Amino acid sequence: MSAGPQGAVKARGALFLALALLTPAPAHAEPARHLPIIDQIVVHKAARAMLLYAHGRLAATIPGIQLGGEPIGAKHFQGDQRTPEGHYTIDSANENSAYHLALHISYPANRDIAYARAAGRPAGGAVFIHGQPDDWPGPSRAPGDWTNGCIALSNAEIEALWQAVPDGTPIDILP
Repeated sequence: MSAGPQGAVKARGALFLALALLTPAPAHAEPARHLPIIDQIVVHKAARAMLLYAHGRLAATIPGIQLGGEPIGAKHFQGDQRTPEGHYTIDSANENSAYHLALHISYPANRDIAYARAAGRPAGGAVFIHGQPDDWPGPSRAPGDWTNGCIALSNAEIEALWQAVPDGTPIDILP
């Protein structure tokens, strides 16, 4: 029997709290952010902004998101360095990624797979909202758009999302 979305978020929150208590915070850490349970994410790629909604109301905005190395246009193929555009969901979480926490985006959808197949190429996958690389020495973010098509946030921002975004949360990624 599944605990449902609220249970998944609570379990992530408990895991995050345990990890936080065992890991000393660096002197340059960003302040913790607290969010309500998020039920809709809207990403505006051109504005480099992520809007977070709770109960149909804007709860928070995360400015300065980082995208794939080729940020203009929708992701169509594996390796194109683009961030997808369209309607997807957050369908899982990975605390053991090469980045500071990661929430998986359900790319590729059937339409993405069909488009790529028609061109004789793979659609790719493994698109996430994640923090900075685990080996990043900087105080907050690596510069520029540097992902392979994911959406990167500061580590403090992904920590807040990690606790507030249940599996099944819709995400709309707009140009």
